Amino acid sequence: MKGVQRNPGVQMARKYLDPIRPSVATRVAYERRLEAELAAMHRSLTYWLKAQYRATPPVVAQDANPAEALRAAVRRLSRRWQRRFNRLADELADYFATAAQDRVDRALSKMLREGGFTVRFKATPAMRAAYAAVIAENVSLIRSVSSQHLTAVEGVVMRSVMQGRDLSILAGELETAYGVTKRRAAFIARDQNNKATAVLQRTRHVELGITKAVWLHSAGGKKPRPEHVAFSGQTYDIEKGAFLEGKWTWPGMEINCRCVSKPIIPGFED
Repeated sequence: MKGVQRNPGVQMARKYLDPIRPSVATRVAYERRLEAELAAMHRSLTYWLKAQYRATPPVVAQDANPAEALRAAVRRLSRRWQRRFNRLADELADYFATAAQDRVDRALSKMLREGGFTVRFKATPAMRAAYAAVIAENVSLIRSVSSQHLTAVEGVVMRSVMQGRDLSILAGELETAYGVTKRRAAFIARDQNNKATAVLQRTRHVELGITKAVWLHSAGGKKPRPEHVAFSGQTYDIEKGAFLEGKWTWPGMEINCRCVSKPIIPGFED
């Protein structure tokens, strides 16, 4: 393997390296931080919009003053919270990418060490590119969580004004919108954890000169992909991927895919 030193007297007795599974701890930390900010935003929006709603209640559907006042309040709050989430996105994405890379490097180093090899992973151009891609995607997703929620909140408020709804209905719809956003945040944390782990370990495998791996279906999830299930146990080219569902892909890269790979140590390929 490239860049790897063999330790004298220790033989690599196995054909495969173990799959590197996404870190549960990293996913939970990511999800909790994102949900904490969403909860703070929800409390703030609910408090101030309720106050504005009480101050200018919609008397009739055609009354323009409440609509304008509430729209102005929503947009003022939206600007404030979007700025906060933009800062959070940079910070949280950097933490997440670093944690995912550390997870991959530690796990791979341990497996190689147990097999009699020593490797010192470096910040190679390929790894820096993969790391940057993970950060960029997560910055975009975190910002989109807040922007989509704020857009939904404005829609809820405007509909309440036009239909002359009372405050309790508005509060209920704000809570519903928050629930949708919270579930999306949890999904992002889980899905990105899978993708980041897959991308970073694939990059390291290629750098080590590992060219083949065995696809392993996770057996998890309520709606498994039939082609992923059928391909489990089959060998694929690490750089090229496997052609499934009409496209080239890798374990963990599709939405809700929890599949992993079992890399074949060079010299043991069929």
